[in-house]
Amino acid sequence: MFRLETEVDKDRRAVLRSRLLDTNTAASPVLRALRGTPAEREAPLHVWALDQAGELAGGLVGHTWTAWLHVTHLWVDERHRGAGLGARLLTEAERVAREERGCTRVRLETWDFQAPGFYRRLGYEVVCTIEDYPPGCTEYTLTKRLG
Repeated sequence: MFRLETEVDKDRRAVLRSRLLDTNTAASPVLRALRGTPAEREAPLHVWALDQAGELAGGLVGHTWTAWLHVTHLWVDERHRGAGLGARLLTEAERVAREERGCTRVRLETWDFQAPGFYRRLGYEVVCTIEDYPPGCTEYTLTKRLG
């Protein structure tokens, strides 16, 4: 017999994450080799573009983990779109990930109304498509090898 609960519980979440980490580490030689090394942890990677007044013109937020850069947010102010700023932000994040953190790959997600064409032009390939997520939209996962 089990009692199911749907409340948000941060303490249980921490226990669950710890137990899942232990289970995954035991099951995967790759994760086992990472355990206890600096590569085990995600490292934030942020790139900011400020205009002449010091205001935020655009930015990229992501993190590196093992040999991967994961871009979670990329945004350029509407006034600066079309001038190559998004590509500059992404290129700088790729450079830092490759040269300073030893990354060999990048991954990111975008919706159909955002920028899948932009990423394809920069060498990214669609590896996953999820239709109707959220309803009426398509989400794409793209990856790129860093050379």
